[in-house]
Amino acid sequence: MLEDLHLKIRNLTLDDYPQVKALMDRVYHDIGGSWPKHTIRKLIKDLPDGQICLVDHDQIVGIALSVKVNYQRFSNPHTYDDLVDQRERIFHDENGDALYGLDVLIDPDYRGYRLGRRLYEARKELCRQENLIAILAGGRIPNYYQHADSMSPAEYLEAVDKRKIYDPILTFQLSNDFQVTRLLSKYLPEDEKSRGYATLLEWKNIFYEPETTVLEYRKTQVRIGAVQWQMREVDSVEELLKQVEYFIDALSSYKSDFALFPEFFNAPLMGLAPDQTNQTEAIRFLASFTERFVSEMSQLAVSYNINVITGSMPVVEDDIMYNVSYLCRRDGTIEEQRKIHITPHERRDWVIEGGSEVRVWDTDAGRIGILICYDVEFPELARHLASQDMDILFVPFWTDTKNGYLRVRSCAQARAIENECYVVICGSCGNLPQVENLDVQYSQGAVFSPSDFSFPHDAVMAETTPNTEMLMFSDLDLDKLKFVRSEGSVNNLKDRRLDLYSIDWKTTPSV
Repeated sequence: MLEDLHLKIRNLTLDDYPQVKALMDRVYHDIGGSWPKHTIRKLIKDLPDGQICLVDHDQIVGIALSVKVNYQRFSNPHTYDDLVDQRERIFHDENGDALYGLDVLIDPDYRGYRLGRRLYEARKELCRQENLIAILAGGRIPNYYQHADSMSPAEYLEAVDKRKIYDPILTFQLSNDFQVTRLLSKYLPEDEKSRGYATLLEWKNIFYEPETTVLEYRKTQVRIGAVQWQMREVDSVEELLKQVEYFIDALSSYKSDFALFPEFFNAPLMGLAPDQTNQTEAIRFLASFTERFVSEMSQLAVSYNINVITGSMPVVEDDIMYNVSYLCRRDGTIEEQRKIHITPHERRDWVIEGGSEVRVWDTDAGRIGILICYDVEFPELARHLASQDMDILFVPFWTDTKNGYLRVRSCAQARAIENECYVVICGSCGNLPQVENLDVQYSQGAVFSPSDFSFPHDAVMAETTPNTEMLMFSDLDLDKLKFVRSEGSVNNLKDRRLDLYSIDWKTTPSV
């Protein structure tokens, strides 16, 4: 065991060449030893930040060498000679959009300390800082010669992947989140141990952003605003719409990107129905205002520069009643999401029927989905949305009791964890005794996150005071979702056993 370690990472300089040569000669004694000094000089000149060394006190004990390449060219089959000419000069593309890992080597005396991982992390950080698509590498398989008589190269790769066989290079690469994208033949013919084969390895930079203009830039820091709505008696549609504008104005003044309202937030208008004892007629009376609400809330979204999720409202189409939420983007476009699963009360008293489609929509602040109340209690819907790369799930709800609320809350938090997304729930409070079956509400709005180190310890980003009219705000980092999906403690989406199960969405529901 080594003693008195004092490790640090820094960039190589040409003065380091004597140590570089000694280390490469020791590690690569079977395939030609060290590169000449002019090769290292050119690497340092072309990409100084890409030439990294790990030192113990003043002794170099590890090296990582890299160049920039064209991703399209080198993510496809190539050989070692495509990178290095006969005078051992390495081709570097100043305008390259990917990093190519030429070498990572560790002094044999220092192996077992996982020092190679430090060099890989430094290389990954460089890839992120340079906004490059990926790190590519041609990886030798030096233990293949031991199995070449009984295994094809493809069988060998599969055995290493399943940890049935250890390969000092491939096993290490796989443990550092690299993926084998193809097998390369005749990559380095003089590599007898690998029989000339190599793996084309790739690590994707999940934070890569293609070059865009300022106007094309998509936000990764998103502010959510939600209204915990107080149900109260109103005398006119105009009075309720003024209340809507008041809250949209308030949320906009705090620079929110979204405003979320609760399910059936405009239900007080049923109190104006001629016959309130007939619940079916009362809900149809409420539906007569929906077109106006959608039109005016869309205008408010444009005027106040905020994306509005309208809670939900009843809609009659071909004499069939639906429960519908609308996304009113601040660019003036409108989308609709119908409630899929209808509660016994809605079906019995209001004769509402379910929709047949759930979708994810692009916005200027992420990809979003909407599930209305009861729908969030069915995990298949959120998983279907997650398969469409959803970032934020909005859940407008209306519950009258705490146990009903807790069903929504508990399921919403589960959806955030299992689908590695943010989930925002928003309901109404207060009472409405003049409207049949709407006399009480129970609500506590909340924003949930995945459960990992990048997020709050309880996976709750924000929550309201129960049963109190108020606004809720939360700032969401969409880049954290990219990280947790790729490099989190667990990977719920990536680790699904799609060989055993999947969600098969039927576009035409069975009758």
